[in-house]
Amino acid sequence: MKIDGNAIRPGNIIEHDGRLWRAVRTQHVKPGKGGAFMQVELKDIRDGTKLNERFRSSDTVERVRLDQQEYQFLFVDGDAFTFMDQNTFEQITLNRDIVGEIQAAFLQEGMVVTIESYEDEALSVSLPERVTLTVVEADPVVRGQTAASSYKPAVLDNGRRTMVPPHIESGMRVVIDTADGSYVERSRD
Repeated sequence: MKIDGNAIRPGNIIEHDGRLWRAVRTQHVKPGKGGAFMQVELKDIRDGTKLNERFRSSDTVERVRLDQQEYQFLFVDGDAFTFMDQNTFEQITLNRDIVGEIQAAFLQEGMVVTIESYEDEALSVSLPERVTLTVVEADPVVRGQTAASSYKPAVLDNGRRTMVPPHIESGMRVVIDTADGSYVERSRD
C-alpha cells in the first residue's frame, strides 16, 4: 500500500531502497525557507542498521504489512530453534540471529510466541511480555542495606543474572520482563 512521506508513523514498516525498514522515530520539520518534510529514523529489519531519511509530502513509499503467526517453541539444538505452527503442526527452524540473544535466554519449552514474516521469510520472534523463572542463586542481604530501591544480584534458572529486591531468596519464583531481563514481581504461584 502506497502512503505519502508525511504519513509515516513510528512502528510502520516501509520498503525503501529495496530493503525493509521499521520507522523508529518521526519528526515533522517546517524550515523557514522551503517546503516541510518528515525526518524519519529508520532501522533495517534484517540487519539492524539505522538510516535517517527525509520524506516530503510529494514522496510516496510502500507500506508493508508483516504476517504474524503464533508458534509453539519446541526445542533448541545449538543455534537452531525449532517452532511448531499450532494450526498445521508444521515445524520451522530459525537461526539464533533471528530469535535474538536476549529472547533466546527466555524461551521455554511449550511457550507460545509470535513470529513475524514477510513473503514467507521469518524476520523476528516476539515472546510474551513476562515469564516466570526460579532464582537459583541470590546473594545474602547485607545488614543495614535496607534503603529504598536497594537491589541485589541473583542468578535465574536460565543462567541469566538480574537484580532482585532483598527479600528474594534462592528457590523463589519471580516474574521477569522479557524485553530487558529486569525483575517485575515475585510470582504468585
